[in-house]
Amino acid sequence: MYSRTQNENGSYNTRCLDCLMTIASCIDCERDLDFLEFRHICPEKALAALLEMEKAEARAARN
Repeated sequence: MYSRTQNENGSYNTRCLDCLMTIASCIDCERDLDFLEFRHICPEKALAALLEMEKAEARAARN
């Protein structure tokens, strides 16, 4: 999920709502925002996925 805001000059900013990182600022085209958001690797989501994988491996090792 991302938050997009429009600047006074008509350009856009976008921020990841999970990690609150600014993905892009002063971008003129919304299509470019789509691309930049698609490329964003959220550290919060990556860490959550890693921790979940470790929990699953620990459960599997106990069984």
